[in-house]
Amino acid sequence: MTATKNRFYATGRRKEAVARVWISPGTGKIVVNDREFDNFFPAETHRMIVEQPLETLAKKGEYDIRATVRGGGTSGQAGAVRLGIARALVSSDEEFRRPLRRVGLLTRDARAVERKKYGQPGARKRFQFSKR
Repeated sequence: MTATKNRFYATGRRKEAVARVWISPGTGKIVVNDREFDNFFPAETHRMIVEQPLETLAKKGEYDIRATVRGGGTSGQAGAVRLGIARALVSSDEEFRRPLRRVGLLTRDARAVERKKYGQPGARKRFQFSKR
């Protein structure tokens, strides 16, 4: 969470995805991995997830956001960008912390895929038992 000349930086993580997010006061343009926001997240639900911190604060259209995200799938990437935006907003103005915390946007979702165990086909699933 660093700041340089009205530009604020934060990192967000979700599952295997890691997002680096820069926000600055502007017109509301969102760019992810040098691609247009609607192009990078074609699913409406992922776009809603990413814009959630701005809508919570009623600041939609007031910040330009640039993000680079790597790893994971689209759902994890959307969650990582959301956390990065929320953290960057807090570093821009400490007053934003309480409303974002109340909605749970500053908490890192620690859920991840459980590892596969040896002697079974998945994390919990067992091979079919044969009596004979």
